[in-house]
Parts: sequence; C-alpha cells; structure tokens
Amino acid sequence: MGKYAKGDYIKAEFTSDERHESEWMWVLVDHSDDGMRIVFGRLDNQPIVCTELQLGQELAVSYDVILEHRTP
Repeated sequence: MGKYAKGDYIKAEFTSDERHESEWMWVLVDHSDDGMRIVFGRLDNQPIVCTELQLGQELAVSYDVILEHRTP
C-alpha cells in the first residue's frame, strides 16, 4: 500500500498547456505507488482553467504537485 489510500483525496496543481496558467483541484485516490511517487485517481473538480481536463477523468499525479491530503 502506498502513502495515499483508496478513498483519500489529494489537492494537486494542474497547469493548462493552452493558457499556461494553473489551478488547484481535488483528486479522489484509487491507489498510489511510493516507488514511482505517483497517485492514480479521478478528478473530482470541474476544471475552470485547465479545460483540457474533465470531471471524473482518470489521472496519474506526481507526488511533487500535491499540496494537501485528506482522508475520509
């Protein structure tokens, strides 16, 4: 088991390739890999800046861009 468990939430920074701006959004964790330092989960916010992403989209997120971690 990784640092982040299924059902946890992480807040991570996402950067828009089109606008070169970023926003912080929540991701519902499915699992994580401490060796690779990656969280796998689904986006739990409707993006405003990063319109190339969608609510519910499956993602792999680097530990390096995680700001906050919450457990249910």
